[in-house]
Amino acid sequence: MGKRILHVVTNRDHYDDPGRPTGLWLSELSHAWDVFAAEGHAQDIVSPAGGRSPLEPRALKWPLLDASARGWLNDPARMALLERTAAPDQVDPEGYDAIYFTGGHGVMWDFPDNAGLQAIARRIWEKGGIVSSVCHGYCGLLNTRLSDGTLLVAGRQVTGFSWTEEILAGVARHMPYDAEAEMKRRGARYGKALLPFVSHVVTDGRLVTGQNPGSAKAIARQVARLLRG
Repeated sequence: MGKRILHVVTNRDHYDDPGRPTGLWLSELSHAWDVFAAEGHAQDIVSPAGGRSPLEPRALKWPLLDASARGWLNDPARMALLERTAAPDQVDPEGYDAIYFTGGHGVMWDFPDNAGLQAIARRIWEKGGIVSSVCHGYCGLLNTRLSDGTLLVAGRQVTGFSWTEEILAGVARHMPYDAEAEMKRRGARYGKALLPFVSHVVTDGRLVTGQNPGSAKAIARQVARLLRG
């Protein structure tokens, strides 16, 4: 029987410098969506403010724009989903079995302190659901606290886009903070692959995180396995 999965995407379309555009890294959504669709799961999209989710321009160029992301771009119905994402107060977490935080640098600004997203993730976790993220999506877990006041990530194994990868991508100087360091400061047991930009997924019970865009399919497959029980 199909489950229901909630994807989280950004509304942020630029760095601190408005002249540097950013947004959702499309393949991180499309790869997971494809895996979950093949499993027969229902899927919805939420964003911190609701409405439009802009796309990261760098992810729309060769060789990063693969068949999955290109298929999404060429599908008006799917593109429309990114124009009318739900706001957190329009989402009932009781109806979801898993939440999946997508990345793209925009999330570094609008994910960490969004109380609505935190409440949704907390409820899904505390009712036995799966919390997952890919790449910068783990910024959405930085400040998520459980009902007892503890941080969801404290003492748990996680991964996400590393500071080394920020440097190699040539964007470190534009970052509002070092997400890897912030995750460690919160007591998370952060780990990464030996080589940058290769697929790397970490599973700690019902918490599933992936290091970079290339990890999206593997994360979704792991979430799907957990959903099968």
